Amino acid sequence: MVREGEPSDGRSTDDRAVQRYHVRPETVATDRGEGSLVVLCHGTFMDRTMFDPQIEALSDDYRVVAYDTRARTDQFATSYDLYDLADDCAALIDTKGINSCALGGMSMGGFMALRFAERYPERLDGLIFIDSTAGPHPDDEIEQYRSMIEATREAGEVQEQYVDTVKQLLFGNTTLRENPELAEMWMDRWFTYPAEAVYHEVNSWLERPDFTAELDDIDVPALVIHGEEDLALDPARSDSLAARLNARHVTIPNAGHSSNLENPEPVNEAIHEFLEVVY
Repeated sequence: MVREGEPSDGRSTDDRAVQRYHVRPETVATDRGEGSLVVLCHGTFMDRTMFDPQIEALSDDYRVVAYDTRARTDQFATSYDLYDLADDCAALIDTKGINSCALGGMSMGGFMALRFAERYPERLDGLIFIDSTAGPHPDDEIEQYRSMIEATREAGEVQEQYVDTVKQLLFGNTTLRENPELAEMWMDRWFTYPAEAVYHEVNSWLERPDFTAELDDIDVPALVIHGEEDLALDPARSDSLAARLNARHVTIPNAGHSSNLENPEPVNEAIHEFLEVVY
């Protein structure tokens, strides 16, 4: 198991995967607009295009960068943890020539953003959490996810039964009923993912320790957004995150775990209002 805060597999933090974000940012990131920098990090099984609605809504007023984490790049096949992903994010920001940013993360992206805040506090102007939590996963969920990724790794491909499970976790009932094409588009992508990419992506956060106590050391404005139909992380699991950060807590109706994609208008409105305070 990869331990948080330690280089994976004996690697140093200046390894090839981190350097990729230094030297080839254009291959992993969408960069639009001018002004104060907003960086957006996606969740597990997703990619940077899940933030297209936010890029469209925010890039008239801000410089918005959405990027792919290692699992969606050619560096998918090695072990890593959330601190490694934080180092990747810092390397990407370095290439933009900007000292600090407002950092937003969906689910896994939010787990990473907390570790970024711990390791790079001077580089943050604000934090945006979308369907995320500071707490760990309970043992029964860890066991369920562990079984799924080990079976995927053994099969050498993403299997249909697990794609259907992920669909139910990542999209709310309203989306599945009224906009099934959105979920089906993402399902088509999931079948193309390498099994090793799925295994290492989930393993990077699956047994992470509770981060709630460390929230008291984070001293930047924060926004917590959560879809009311989220099955992957019940909305109540972001309550302590919002409370400890003294953050505005916004519940998004008719949306599940991918709330910024399923019902983007209220998400965009909340982020815009937040950034006006930050900047």
